[in-house]
Amino acid sequence: MKSFIGSLVYCFSLLLVDLCESYDLNNPSYVLAQSYAQRRNHALPHRTLSPAATDSQCRSRPLDLVFIIDSSRSVRPGEFEKVKIFLADMVDTLDVGPDATRVAVVNYASTVKIEFLLKNHLTKDSIKQAINRIEPLAAGTMTGMAIKKAMDEAFTEKSGARPKSKNISKVAIIVTDGRPQDQVEEVSAAARASGIEIYAVGVDRADMRSLKLMASNPLEDHVFYVETYGVIEKLTSKFRETLCEVKVEIVQDPCMCEARLAFQRQTQTSLQDLNAKLAAVTRKVEQMENMLGRM
Repeated sequence: MKSFIGSLVYCFSLLLVDLCESYDLNNPSYVLAQSYAQRRNHALPHRTLSPAATDSQCRSRPLDLVFIIDSSRSVRPGEFEKVKIFLADMVDTLDVGPDATRVAVVNYASTVKIEFLLKNHLTKDSIKQAINRIEPLAAGTMTGMAIKKAMDEAFTEKSGARPKSKNISKVAIIVTDGRPQDQVEEVSAAARASGIEIYAVGVDRADMRSLKLMASNPLEDHVFYVETYGVIEKLTSKFRETLCEVKVEIVQDPCMCEARLAFQRQTQTSLQDLNAKLAAVTRKVEQMENMLGRM
């Protein structure tokens, strides 16, 4: 009897080992596919930055991209430098060029200043040099005014935006750490209605309600939050991931789809293997029971 129990324990230990090997968590393709499935199935009210950044190998879709950055009094000089580093890092992740992504920056506080237009700089180095020269404006937080100026002036064909016939997405990324001192709901709705996709990034004391009023739907994909400017650079990978997800959903880019299919195939194969091994263990147990019955 002891021999039988020992054999049974041994068989199930082998099955457990096989199960662990079937789901190798060190396998990058499995982790990528699993994280994609988790993102699709667990919606959050807004995205909070995870300390671990995720890299993506997808190429970003062509964009007319305008950064709208808060440089009001609450943003300290050192913090504003971190915003500029974030913008430069974002530029590095994009496919920049006349026929790819074009970038502009709108700087705001009590007043609004277009630092450069979509047509002004068409290489990464030129854009990053222009970003490095930006100075904070200080004083208030006129976010609504900044959105309106971006819509009326930065996103026009005269300023370098492509015509609608080109089907180039217009994207605005707003970065702020405070509560707007003007109305943002109506002007944001008008901007979205004109075809501008708005992402809202809140830092530290940012008003979450205002971020949601500005951002496009679904909010869980367009509202981001970080606790301090010290970690804002890590949002680069989050935006990279987001832009790739949009590309997958619209044009069925294979980078994410292949990972999901690989995960599905691996899961199906593993389940089939487990069923076969379980059937083998069952047969062995039945053979042992028969042997014990004849003893």
